Amino acid sequence: MIRLDSVSLVYQDHGREVFACRDVDLNVKEGEFVGILGPSGSGKSSLLYLASGLKIPTQGSVFWQNRKLGDLSDSERAKVRLNDFGFVFQYPFLIGYLTALENILVALPDQNRQAEAEALLETLGLSDQKDRYPHQMSGGQKQRVCVARALLGSPKVVFADEPTAALDHVSGRNVMQLLNQHRGSGALIVVTHDPVMLEGADRIIRMEDGQTFSEEK
Repeated sequence: MIRLDSVSLVYQDHGREVFACRDVDLNVKEGEFVGILGPSGSGKSSLLYLASGLKIPTQGSVFWQNRKLGDLSDSERAKVRLNDFGFVFQYPFLIGYLTALENILVALPDQNRQAEAEALLETLGLSDQKDRYPHQMSGGQKQRVCVARALLGSPKVVFADEPTAALDHVSGRNVMQLLNQHRGSGALIVVTHDPVMLEGADRIIRMEDGQTFSEEK
């Protein structure tokens, strides 16, 4: 589904080249749960942004279903992210003046999606929170709303960037279990510094200094 061929991402820092990722190769198959593990600054988030088309590589190519993401226009890449991908980030980026249900539907406001969104809330144990606003929910509840938003529309790939870092250990494990259990046949790519959160992963790829250096199954 997703293929990265010798991908690098380079930043300029006061005239000096800094590699966020360097010559990374990665293949993600349909339905796989792939964990990307590494310390802060290892390049794992940059790798996730490259794989999802949020960033374009300085060198190398990223393919989504044999389409080169770098050859697509910004609007075409945005359509891929909207229609095929779901995202969960470290912090629950919810809109403060929208309810939990409205936050889930914000990207796909089709009326036909409301029943699906309410079913996701029920599945994630949030039926009683659907009309509440973010300031009325706990951190774990808000992150579960983000999980529901990511799963709406049954995306082909869910990308999760440190989705448990702002949560306590129990809430974090719950969020990971929910992501893994309810993603259906979609692939799941999770970036984390905590190996415990990758229980059940099909593969774990370790990163350091912008490079992948080991893979575990």
